[in-house]
Amino acid sequence: MEKVFYNGRILTMCCRNAAEEKQKATEAVLVRDGRIAAVGKLSDISAAPDAEYCDLHGKCLMPGFIDPHSHFLNNGQMALRADLSDCSSFTDIVRVLKEYHKANPNAEVIAGFGYDHNFLEEGRHPDKFVLDRVSTELPVYIQHVSLHFACANSVALQLAGLDENAEDPVGGKYGRVEGSRELSGYLEEKATGPVSSLLLRAPAEYTPEMLEKMQEAYLRHGITTVQNGSTTPGAMAKLAKMGESGALKLDLVAYLTLTEQTKDALQAFSPYRKTYRDRVKIGGYKIFLDGSPQGRSAWMSKPYLGGEPDYCAYPRMTDEQVQSSIETALRDRMQILAHCNGDAASEQYVAAYENALRQTGIDDELRPVMIHCQTVRNDQLDRMKAIHMIASIFVGHVWYWGDIHVKNFGPERGHHISPAKDAFERGVHVNFHQDTPVTRPNMLHSVWCAVNRISRRGNIIGADQKIPVYDALRAVTAEGAYQYFEEDEKGTIEIGKRADFVILDKSPLDVPEFEIRDLAVLETIKDGVTVYRNPSCQ
Repeated sequence: MEKVFYNGRILTMCCRNAAEEKQKATEAVLVRDGRIAAVGKLSDISAAPDAEYCDLHGKCLMPGFIDPHSHFLNNGQMALRADLSDCSSFTDIVRVLKEYHKANPNAEVIAGFGYDHNFLEEGRHPDKFVLDRVSTELPVYIQHVSLHFACANSVALQLAGLDENAEDPVGGKYGRVEGSRELSGYLEEKATGPVSSLLLRAPAEYTPEMLEKMQEAYLRHGITTVQNGSTTPGAMAKLAKMGESGALKLDLVAYLTLTEQTKDALQAFSPYRKTYRDRVKIGGYKIFLDGSPQGRSAWMSKPYLGGEPDYCAYPRMTDEQVQSSIETALRDRMQILAHCNGDAASEQYVAAYENALRQTGIDDELRPVMIHCQTVRNDQLDRMKAIHMIASIFVGHVWYWGDIHVKNFGPERGHHISPAKDAFERGVHVNFHQDTPVTRPNMLHSVWCAVNRISRRGNIIGADQKIPVYDALRAVTAEGAYQYFEEDEKGTIEIGKRADFVILDKSPLDVPEFEIRDLAVLETIKDGVTVYRNPSCQ
């Protein structure tokens, strides 16, 4: 059946700015067989006699939001653990973990996720002495909101075979009790591996109920295409099974963690290579180059403030390893995504990509992506433009940790985090993500952050990096589609494209900029079919 959407504010997002969009004044959209068949004046729409006319009642219809970086499976797994996001002290953490254990008496591990040491009364990470208050019989393991740090109790350390003789891994660090080599239980970056791989097993099966909740976390925010970053062969098998079940309501793009097993995984799942099968496709490869700026593990070219005088953190990969990874991606004709928070990591990635292009002689525009871009410099943005590198910016940092960044880096660097305006002005393709489960997949909050640049303490962080609302909206629609090589299919409302829409209670272009984050998602539509409806509308 055909559908006609009319009588509302329709944002096509295919214009250069808000003025052009307003002048376009789109009145109606016709959907046929899951695709957009006509766009324009209602009087010009030629619909079938039995077409369904969907009255927007003045609400706003725009393209469905596109998530350019998150961890779909991880988000589902974190929902199975104790939620520590509201904890403001060690006492809170202990209480929540005990309540979790009481509610899950058969759990073999007491696991939690979401604490942030920056906002705990103690101002530091908890350690094994704190977690031993939860249990001295069961392993207790909690993950930082950034997923770059963790803490284990004494039992967990023992089970992992870690003691004072453990040496720090390359790209990671074990916390020590002051004045000794005794492990404190704090684990940083790659040092989390031995414990997490032992204790945190992904569900063997995702039940229909679990999958429904995992998808709703995105659909209720208007997202119609989602990413599973850092996908192992085992995770890819689970994603494929989800697709085969017919239960996926959104499109899912997986990026394979680049390891020695990646070639085999790509061969095993060749039907998914750059092509959707049952709503799942493999978009490319993923590598990690550094850590977290709010946790002071992002690799910087100049030292952090307020600590060891020369401390700049450290890389997770050598220059040779990074370039080799990029050359593999180029030869395989696969897009590559690299996690880069610190400007030293950004430099490593850009330089390695430049070198790899010269070394291989392959100049295909594979649209490499720099993920996060928290402290990327303008000279690096210039070079990113030259090699067609996309800036996928975690702009929510401005709100969540903007004040922390100013404290860690000083005013000049701190106010230049998430430099969306500088990137846009240089012609770099820019999109916004939330790195879910690090933060909720709320695209409207990202738009709000990019436009207002306000921290949770009410400070303006980088006023010169504010961008117009329309540019911010394109960053979560058209630019997301561009990253996935789907600009001919998604991201704007144009004839022939897929009917992926979100309906908002008001247009983001018609409300005060400070109210954008308060807009409500009323309905999410995928291929012309409603896949989420706000309970308030039912």
